Amino acid sequence: MKSKSIKLVQLFTLLFAFVLGSTHVRAADEYGIFERILEASGSFNDTTAALEKALAESKLTLHAKRDLVYTDKVQQARVYIVTSPAYMEAAKDEAPETASAQILRIGVYEYGEGKKVHINIGNPAAHAMVFYSGSKNYDKLLAAARATEQEMKDIAAKVPGKQVIVQLEPVRTEKTLNKFNGDGPAKMMAKFRNWKESQNEVIKDKPENFNATVARVEKTLAASQDKGVDDSSGWRLLSKIPVGANAVYFGITNDYTENKCIRINSDFRSDGKTKDAPYPGVDHAPAMPMEVLVINDGKDVKVVQYGEMWRMQLYFWDSGYMAFAKNTLIPSIIFSSIDHTLTSTASAQADATPAAAK
Repeated sequence: MKSKSIKLVQLFTLLFAFVLGSTHVRAADEYGIFERILEASGSFNDTTAALEKALAESKLTLHAKRDLVYTDKVQQARVYIVTSPAYMEAAKDEAPETASAQILRIGVYEYGEGKKVHINIGNPAAHAMVFYSGSKNYDKLLAAARATEQEMKDIAAKVPGKQVIVQLEPVRTEKTLNKFNGDGPAKMMAKFRNWKESQNEVIKDKPENFNATVARVEKTLAASQDKGVDDSSGWRLLSKIPVGANAVYFGITNDYTENKCIRINSDFRSDGKTKDAPYPGVDHAPAMPMEVLVINDGKDVKVVQYGEMWRMQLYFWDSGYMAFAKNTLIPSIIFSSIDHTLTSTASAQADATPAAAK
């Protein structure tokens, strides 16, 4: 009986949290974690070709691109993973744990009536507000992030279409992003953790083994195999990006996660949902890929991934209460899959080491 009562309390708490989120009124000083920057006039193929040409001519570095996979795919969506040498230079003295702020993502997707093509970005300024909130160089880094944001807009401006500035949900104030540890009463689902506290340690080693650990993680992820939309257990390595001398970012994805993210985010949204384009969640393409970081803080080398409930709230809070309630286990499934992929291989390697060498 007691267990049943606890579950009811949790359910009503979650209901309150998501109702609170759904009635949230956007203020002028709020920032979308995503930002739409172009309404293209051409087809998806023409738009992506023009964007890739503009990227090649820019100072940004393109590391990977990925066409997202989901069942009943009637709208195309692609994400580009890029970095800015200028932004990286501005952040070169920051703690390696902040590496995620340096990974830039651009989405191209078909959306709404007539499946018109749009370009959006993972907003660099909003991400800087999250990851650099504790830095003594916060103002400098936020300015660098905004300069990078403008650079991305200038690149998109070379693609035929209409330039726009639209803050896309979820939107939050700078103060909220600085302290982001979940949304409303649903902070409990993220265990009241901020970005750093949400970096869950998977493997730990000695500082002198940084390069060896990076190589081991890369080998493990490269050997994993994506098993399709119905199986969460395999992963696809998209990118390996050194961020300074003491951090390496691995971008990983699988069909299962992409399918869940797009479909769940689309379930209870109305804006942009039409008969020929029923999945508005494609505009969350820049939430991909998932991250695995190898960081050397001078005391330890750590392999970390983010708590997926924290990450899902950061990027998908606008999915709504019912979407989360129907899929409460998905963040745990994704988290466990990444953890198992990284640790099972490490365990197997350890078991294969001769006893004399241990």
